[in-house]
Parts: sequence; structure tokens; C-alpha cells
Amino acid sequence: MELYPFLKSLVDMDQCAVVLCNLRHEIIYMNPAAHARYKKRGGKDLTGKNLMDCHNEDSRQKIEKVTAWFSESRDNNIVYTFHNAKENKDVYMIALRDEDGTLIGYYEKHEYRNPETEQPYQKICRE
Repeated sequence: MELYPFLKSLVDMDQCAVVLCNLRHEIIYMNPAAHARYKKRGGKDLTGKNLMDCHNEDSRQKIEKVTAWFSESRDNNIVYTFHNAKENKDVYMIALRDEDGTLIGYYEKHEYRNPETEQPYQKICRE
């Protein structure tokens, strides 16, 4: 069974924006949540564009430092970058590696800290 459709579905079903970049900082994939989140900046049309064009000089330097650190060791795979208080989330940069462990790109991971308000299994269980 081919793994690709499962991995694509995993990313596409994520409620958080997922933007995958190669080592030239080109956006190679955005999930539907990313299309919606970045709609004012071009949304889906950002695919194929350079991520660095969407950031200021300070952010570009930080992205370069992180990708250089990822390149130093196969063990360097995640960096906490900031906490967004407005959205109550932590943001990380994550290395993407091929099967041999070679760095092939990166993405930004958002972890929201707001507790879930829905009851467990609420959508499927009716009492």
C-alpha cells in the first residue's frame, strides 16, 4: 500500500496551517488551512513562491540560522521560535528529512494552547 495518500491526507486534515518549504525556501505545498490563513497574502497562489519574500530581514536571518543548524546534524530537527499570545500558540520550525536523514526542507508547526471546548466524541455520540 502506498504511503503518500495517507501522508497527504494527514497534512490536509490538520486544522493548523502547514506550509512546506524546500531548502531554497520555495513553498512547495500548502494545506487547505494555510490557503485560508494566508488568503490576504495570496493563499493558494503562494505555492511556488519564495517564503523569504513574505518575511522581514530579521525573520529571514532567523530562518537562515535555523536551516543552517538543521544542516549541522541529523539530530537537529526542531526549534521553538516564538509564542503568539494573541492566538495562544507556540510556534516551532521542524526539519524535513528524506529516508536517509538528509535535510530536504522544513515547515513551521503551530501548537495551540487553548483547551478544547467540545466534549469527547460529541459529534458522534448522542445520549
